[in-house]
Amino acid sequence: MRWNLRMKAAERGIWKSTEMRRRLAAAGLEISAGKMSALWTGAPTTIRLDDLDVICFVLECAPTDLLICEPEQVKARKPRTVQEPSAAGAGASITPRLGRNRTLPPL
Repeated sequence: MRWNLRMKAAERGIWKSTEMRRRLAAAGLEISAGKMSALWTGAPTTIRLDDLDVICFVLECAPTDLLICEPEQVKARKPRTVQEPSAAGAGASITPRLGRNRTLPPL
């Protein structure tokens, strides 16, 4: 997923995170400067649905405008099957688990 907050804000004439923070506060969402900076500069690892609802209200958009799917990223994460050399020669295949900081088994 790609976080598209800055582009949607720019389409509404909001160019600075402080302006976005002020508008969110006017809509009932008090957000810290640190959290606003994280939302503004990069993709959040988590976001509350209530917060997302207010952001969408302020920007007059839908969540799908802020969260853009990237199917090519999903395909790149798909594990490949690795043949495990075995003494018996059975040729059992291993499928590595998805997840961060995982590596393939040694060949």
